[in-house]
Amino acid sequence: MTRSPAIHKPGDQAERRLEISDPARQWVAAAATAAAGGIAYFLAARLSLYLLREPDGVAVFWPANGVAAGALIALGRGSRWAVSIGAATASIVANILGDRSFVAAAIFALSNVGEAILVAAIIERRFGTRFSLDRLHNVLGLLLTAVFASAISGLGGALGYRLFHSPSASSLITWQHWVASDSLGIATVAPLLIGVAASVRVPPSPKEFAEGAGALGAITVMSAISILLPSASWATVLPITLFPVLLWISARCQPVFAAAAAFVVALAIVSATTFGIGYFGDPGLPINNRIEGAQASILTTSLCTLVLAALFAERRQHEAALKETAARLEQALTAGAVMAFEWDARTRASFHHSESAAKIIGYDPQASFTVTKFRKLIHSADFARYKANLRSVRPDKPSYAVTFRVTRPDGREIWLEETATAEFDATGQCVRVKGLTVDVTQRKRTDEHQRLLIAELDHRVKNVLARVATVAEYTRQSSSTIDEFIQALDGRIQSMAVAHELLSQGGWQAIRLADIVRSQLAPYATDSNTMTGGPDITLSATAAEALAMVLQELVTNASKYGALSIPGGQVSVRWQCRRSDAGEGLMIVWSETGGPPVSVPTEYGYGTSLIRELVPHELGGTVDLAFSSGGLCCTIEIPIKEVSSNLMKDQFIDPAA
Repeated sequence: MTRSPAIHKPGDQAERRLEISDPARQWVAAAATAAAGGIAYFLAARLSLYLLREPDGVAVFWPANGVAAGALIALGRGSRWAVSIGAATASIVANILGDRSFVAAAIFALSNVGEAILVAAIIERRFGTRFSLDRLHNVLGLLLTAVFASAISGLGGALGYRLFHSPSASSLITWQHWVASDSLGIATVAPLLIGVAASVRVPPSPKEFAEGAGALGAITVMSAISILLPSASWATVLPITLFPVLLWISARCQPVFAAAAAFVVALAIVSATTFGIGYFGDPGLPINNRIEGAQASILTTSLCTLVLAALFAERRQHEAALKETAARLEQALTAGAVMAFEWDARTRASFHHSESAAKIIGYDPQASFTVTKFRKLIHSADFARYKANLRSVRPDKPSYAVTFRVTRPDGREIWLEETATAEFDATGQCVRVKGLTVDVTQRKRTDEHQRLLIAELDHRVKNVLARVATVAEYTRQSSSTIDEFIQALDGRIQSMAVAHELLSQGGWQAIRLADIVRSQLAPYATDSNTMTGGPDITLSATAAEALAMVLQELVTNASKYGALSIPGGQVSVRWQCRRSDAGEGLMIVWSETGGPPVSVPTEYGYGTSLIRELVPHELGGTVDLAFSSGGLCCTIEIPIKEVSSNLMKDQFIDPAA
């Protein structure tokens, strides 16, 4: 079996080059991350190594681990190895330059990097990948994790000092100094990197950025001034100058600005302590006192600032969630034409309501809307009932429901249904009424329409039953046999049923005359024996029912004795609108030709009587029934009031023209 040669298209080659370049780009990004993290770690470590604590030689501050831990948390798991390698390399180099052996530097690097990895792993497992400092739970979690990881790494650090530096202090003291140094470093620097990553995901507004940047500038200046103050005035001036600005930036800006402010203050304190500047560099104070004071100041400033920023961020989130919930509720109330309200029964003035009230009641949403204004809109015929329901509430029956009419400012009348519950104090006095008011105008209209339909149906059913009874009675009188009675009654009832069906299809509004004529001729009509024609007009329900019965009698008579009883006969039905001295109306002409000879009957049966009398009796029209030798001719005139009002003027024919 041979294999067909593979065809490589230019697009395939481009995809292969992309697949090859992706790993290369990943390596470049990892190298850049390692280099940037290593440089930042090295600079922070070198600053820390300028101030070592006696007698064990542990750095007083170790912000380098804050750089590593913050970068690992901010960049995520994908950058873990790059950051770790950069931090380990920088730690080894910084310690060697600080006159420490390579083995000791390697142990310290392993402890420091392991600490940063442990912090990032715990944070990711406990709080997820998109960690931020906008919740108090997260801030406290980061600080506790920093202490825990520092305590673990401090075991390795204390072992390294004991093996390679032989300090005079005990291992416990060395471990305590290590934990304090690393914990402060993480608590000071890591929040800044975490905050920067969070602000990249959700950037602050230009106004917030400008406000935060200005506050950071003020913090920087005031930190420098406060640090340079003499010890006598430092404790008094510091709370007055720094803390108000820290509170401002925590309350107004994203947590990243608060973290940056805490970092600036910590950097100023570390620099002053390291280089002997101001209060923390006062040689008159014991070094241990200055170190402990600096550490306490950094911890207090960072903790208070981050906690305040988290609390204010949570408050902003809750406010935003409440606004969103309120907006959704308002949308739901507006969509359902519902108004929520709360009324203070003691003052009788305080009236709180949802924004949907403006649309329902129809008032200007910018204007105030009080209980008094609302009650003035209630229909005068319904106000007494509304007031009685409101006054009927009592502690054992606090709820009421009432339906009433309101006249909107634009004059439109609407129906409202109010359901509310009253609240009472210990003395049984009503203090508050809360409830919902629903616009039920459409429901009221539907109910009224249904009531009218039921009344109309009842009326029509009674009329139909009365007509059927009359038809049955007269049909019996004019029938000589039971079979003749059944056949005649069935035809007349079928005629009424056809008319009823046509009216039902038209919603009992109107029916086309052409449809009535065709439906009655249908049982006997062919292309050659019937001719119909006239303008496209419609009749009222009453006229349609009456005309259908008349046409049915004409069709029955023609099928038995007239033109439709033999093959050569023909029936013509024509109609037109006419103007005459008597007024406007519809004229329908039924004429038969080619049928058997016609003679004037000596007596008239029920069918002939119905043709002559039904239209004049029910419609006020006229019927001219002529028995000519050439065939039966019936002219029916119906008043214009029974004809649809949409007739065009050009449909009327003036006979004098």
